[in-house]
Order: sequence, then structure tokens, then C-alpha cells
Amino acid sequence: MNTSAIFLLLGSFAILVLIKMPIAFSLGISSIITAYYLDVPMAMIAQAMVRGINSFSLLAIPFFIMAGEIMGKGGISRHLINFSDIFVGHIRGGLAMVNILASTLFGGISGSSVADTSSLGTILIPMMEQKGYDTDYSVTVTVTSSTQSVLIPPSHNMIIYSLAAGGVSVGRLFLGGLIPGITLGLALMAISYIIAVKKDYPRGDRIPFKEAISITKDALLGLFTVIIVVVGVFTGFYTATEAAAVAVVYAFIITFFVYKLPLKEFPQILLNSLGTLAIVMALIATSSAYGWLLAYLKVPALASQALLSISSNKYVILFVINLLLLALGCIMDMAPLILIATPILLPVATSIGIDPVHFGVIMLLNLSIGLCTPPVGSTLFVGCAIGKISIEKLSRYMMPFYITMIIVLLLVTYVPAITMFLPNLLMGN
Repeated sequence: MNTSAIFLLLGSFAILVLIKMPIAFSLGISSIITAYYLDVPMAMIAQAMVRGINSFSLLAIPFFIMAGEIMGKGGISRHLINFSDIFVGHIRGGLAMVNILASTLFGGISGSSVADTSSLGTILIPMMEQKGYDTDYSVTVTVTSSTQSVLIPPSHNMIIYSLAAGGVSVGRLFLGGLIPGITLGLALMAISYIIAVKKDYPRGDRIPFKEAISITKDALLGLFTVIIVVVGVFTGFYTATEAAAVAVVYAFIITFFVYKLPLKEFPQILLNSLGTLAIVMALIATSSAYGWLLAYLKVPALASQALLSISSNKYVILFVINLLLLALGCIMDMAPLILIATPILLPVATSIGIDPVHFGVIMLLNLSIGLCTPPVGSTLFVGCAIGKISIEKLSRYMMPFYITMIIVLLLVTYVPAITMFLPNLLMGN
């Protein structure tokens, strides 16, 4: 065991992250430094990076990003807000409920927590403030509910996990994330309602029936994107990559020919998609090199031994894994964490009888909580920027929502049926 090389690999990465070096650069630089120390040829690091992104499955990611970008730009946010208002807008604190339900629906289109917060937050946070809701409450509801996007299919983070886990079925992952994502939304609605009653936030008006029919028709056209992807993938009619390509074509038709977005907006959509894709692919490439060095230094085996030495009880081990992922999620972005942590922790999980699909949902839920926690939660930053409130001030008000999310995490962790019911029912054991 080369202890000094392990410390160099982990330590250099930690230092670079602490001095606010972008994650992709931190991973790449620490990999190069360690490879040089070990006398590993730089060509092998380059090959590991190329192997990381040379995967047919990864083709789904740019398509999903583009489909979400097209639908977001085309005004689907407004249609989903109006659609959600039909069902929950008349409840006490109804706009918060609308916010959460719209996030549940938007998550099935964008697959991105940040995109959810950006698209819905710019509309709903000012709207909630105008109706008399406190800014901290409005931003908190928006930020925490957007984490459903990570779990509700189609989620490009599930595709990244599938790759890191050695080819776990994307269809089973999509189905596995559905009930946990909805459970998270319902739990957030419950805590939002309790706070709304306590603070006497207003109710909305009921939507007239004829108007509700028109709103539903417009919203369902966009939501059909999710049906195209999920049903097609789990029935085996096409792969996740083919489903993503079909979703782009469908989203393009609906956005430009039904919602009437001007075609001149399309170049900007392509540029936005390309910018997001460049970040994701750079993270995957450098994470692959970093992960190759972790495997070369036998870090996954050492981590497995360390975790299994704590206890032979699988519930204790799962609790420790949750603590570890929650802590890592607070200081590091989701995509590189999935790529680095999966090869280390998945063997531990499978050794104690945890299905890879179940573990994937546990991991994604943990890391989605990290997206809305300081110091580096990207969704938290976006929400605070939209609501014009400091992270320090908002974090205090988010505590009831953090507790609610952790309760859901524990339920998903210790009640496997929440995750595995749909995959086993529709795709077999």
C-alpha cells in the first residue's frame, strides 16, 4: 500500500477545492501530480480521461440537457405552475404547494435541480413575496423542492451513476427514483403546510373548470416528454440514448410550433446546452482519471475494509455511508462525487445485500440534499441570488426542511420497497 501517494491524491484535491479551484481542474491537477509522483506515464491518465467519456450511454446526457433547455426556454415553467395551481393553489399556503408540485413535474422534464430553481424560482419567488409570503420561506421552498429533479426521471445524474456502477439498468433506475422523488415532494408539502398555517399565509382562488381544462391541455403537451422517455426505456422499446434523442425532437416541435417560441431563440438554446455539456463532460473526464488512480492505489478496497470493520450490521453501515455522503455533498458537486464515490461505496453496499438500484437512489438523494446546503450547494446559490437573500440568513430558516429531507432519506434507506417496488413490478427482479 502506497500511503504517501494516497495522501497526495486525496490531500492535493482537498486543498485545491478549499482554495476554490473549479472541481474539474482540481481533479485533473491532483491526478497529474499523483501520477508524476508514482511515475505513471501521463499517456495513461489521458487514456483514462478518454475512456471516461467514450461511452454510448453518455450520449443521452447532451440530449437530455438540450430537451430540458428547449422546454425551459419555451415557457413550460408557466404552464406547469398554472397546472399545479388547479390542484393545490386553493390550500392554505397554496403558492408554496404550487411551487413544490411544479418542481415535481418540472423535474421530469429538466432533470436538473439548478434548472428547476432558475426557471420556476424567477416566477414563483417574486409571486410569493407579492402575495405576502416571507422571502426566506419562498426561497427555501423553491430550493428544497427542486432537489426532486435529481430523482424523478429522466435524470442525467442517474445515467452518470449507471456508468460509474458498471452498467446498472437505466430503466430500473428511472423507475426506482419515481416513488422516492414523489415521497420527498409530499413530505416537503407537509412541512410547508404546517409553517403556512402557523404563519397564516394566504389561500389561492379555485380555478374555474373551463379554464382548468385549457391549462391542463397546454401543460400535458410538455409533460408528455416524460412519458416518451420513461415508458420507452422501461419497456425496452428504445435505449435511454434513443429516448433522449426522441425527447429533443418532441420538445422542439412542442416548443417552437405549439408554444410558438421564435426560432431565433434556438441558437441561444444550443449555446446554453453546449456550456452545460462542456462542464459535465469535463467533470466526467477528470473524474475518470481520478477514479483510475483511486483503483490503482486500491483505495476502494481499503475503504470497504474500513467501513466493514466498523460493524457487521448493515443498518449501521448504511447509516455511516449516509453520513459520509451528506458530508461530501456539502463540499463537492454531484457529478464528480457520483463518479468517485460509486466505485468505492457500491461494493460495500452490495456486500451487505443492497441492490445497486436501491443504492443509486440512496446516493442521489444524499447528494441532492448537498445541492441545497452550504458552503458549495449550487442550487442554494441560485435560489439566494433570485431571492436576493444571503446564504447565512437563509440557512437558519431551512432547518425544518433539512430535517424533513433527512427523514425521507432514512425512509428510502431502510425501506427498500420504496425504491424497488416499481422496478420489480414492471421490469422483474
